[in-house]
Amino acid sequence: MDAAALASLVLVGGILVLLVVGAPVSIAVGLSSTAAMCAVLGVENGLLTAAQQVFRGINSFPLLAIPFFVLAGVVMNNGGIALRLVNAAKVLVGRTPGSLAQTNVAANALFGSVSGSAVAAAAAVGSTMTPLQAKEGYDRNFAAAVNIASAPSGMLIPPSNLVIVYSLVSSSSIAALFVAGYLPGIAWALVCMAIVFLIARRRPELRYTGGLGIAASARVVLAAVPALLLIVIVIGGILAGFFTPTEASVVAVVYSLVLAFAYRALRVRQLPSILMDATRTTAVVMFLIGVSSIMGFVLSFAQIPAAVAEAMFGISTNPVVLLLLIAVVLLVVGCFMDPTPAVLIFAPIFLPVVTSFGIDPVHFGIMMVFNLCIGTITPPVGPVLFVGAKVAGVSIESAARSLLPFFAAIAVMLVVVIFTPGLSLWLPTALGLL
Repeated sequence: MDAAALASLVLVGGILVLLVVGAPVSIAVGLSSTAAMCAVLGVENGLLTAAQQVFRGINSFPLLAIPFFVLAGVVMNNGGIALRLVNAAKVLVGRTPGSLAQTNVAANALFGSVSGSAVAAAAAVGSTMTPLQAKEGYDRNFAAAVNIASAPSGMLIPPSNLVIVYSLVSSSSIAALFVAGYLPGIAWALVCMAIVFLIARRRPELRYTGGLGIAASARVVLAAVPALLLIVIVIGGILAGFFTPTEASVVAVVYSLVLAFAYRALRVRQLPSILMDATRTTAVVMFLIGVSSIMGFVLSFAQIPAAVAEAMFGISTNPVVLLLLIAVVLLVVGCFMDPTPAVLIFAPIFLPVVTSFGIDPVHFGIMMVFNLCIGTITPPVGPVLFVGAKVAGVSIESAARSLLPFFAAIAVMLVVVIFTPGLSLWLPTALGLL
C-alpha cells in the first residue's frame, strides 16, 4: 500500500470510528488527521508537522474577525436589542394574516443578521414571540416551527462567521461573500413568510391582530434604527474601503457595547460572563479550524479531492446532476454535523469539482452555506431545532412535524439558489466586488 492510500485509509477510517463511538467532530478530525500523518511520516515528524499545520491554520489576520463578531453577537443577545427588533418587525408585517408569526420571521432575519447566529436568534426572538403567540391562541408547535424555520436566514445575511470560514478555505473575497448572502438570506425569510401566509388563511386562530398607529409605529422604528445601523456601518464601511472585515468586527463590538449601555440593558458586572461566553464559542471554532488544517494537509497529500472529482465525473459529467448530487450529500452531512466543520471538511473536496465547470467560488459558497443552514433545523442534531423546541416548550418530534411545509419551501429555494447564480452574484458584481 502506497503512502497516499495509507493516509486515506487512516484518515477516513479513523474519523468514522471516532464518530460512531460518539467523539466530537473536532476530536475525530484532529486525532485521525494526526494519526494519518504519523503513519506516513513517522511519529516524530507527523506530530511536528501536525503542530505546524494547526499554527498555520489559525495564524490568519482575517480570522480575527470571528472572535470579534462572536463577541458582538453575545453583547447584542444580552443588550436589549432583540426586543427592539421584534417591535420593528411587527411594524413591518403587523397588518398581515398570522401577523405574530410573520413578526417572528422578520425579527429572526433582522436579529440573525446583526448577531450572525441562528441559535441566538431562535433563543432571543423565540423566547419573546412564543408566549405572545400562545396568548393569542396560536398553536405552540406552529409557533416553534415558524421560529425554527426562519432563524437560519440570519446566517446568510451578513455579517456571518460561517461565510468567513468558507472564505478562508476557498480564498474568496469576504466582502463579496458578505454581499452575496443578502438576496438568498432575504429569500429564505420570504419563503417562510409565504408558508405562514398560506397556513394563516386556512386557520382562523391565526387571526389578524392589527398594527400600530402611525405615531406609535414611528417611535418603534426610531428605537430600532440604532441597532439596524450596525449592518449599515459594518457592510458599508467594508464596501467603502474605510476598514477591512477584521477591523469591521472590532467596530461591531464597540458599537454594540455603546448601544447596550445606552439602552441600559447591560451592566459592567455582566461583562466577564459575556467575555467568557464569547471565548467558549470562539475556542470551539478556532480549534476546529486548526485541526481541519491538519486534515487539509492530509487530503492534499493523499490527493483525495482529485479522487472524489474523478469518482463524481464517473457518475456523470453533467453539471446539473453533479450540483444536485453535491446538494444531497451536503443535506445529509448537515443532518449530522455542525455547519462550521462541514465547511472546513467538504469545501476543499467539492470546490475543485465545481470550479472545473466554471462555477464561481462565491456562488458555490452561498449554495453551501444555504445547504448547511438547512441542517441546523433538521433532526437528529439540528441545534436550532433543539433550541427552538426548548424555548417553545414542545417536543422535538412535534416541532419537526410542524416544520414539514417550511422544509419543502426552503428545499425549493435551495434549488433556485443552486441554479440561479445571479441571485448570489448580482449584488457583488454590481458593486464591483467580482
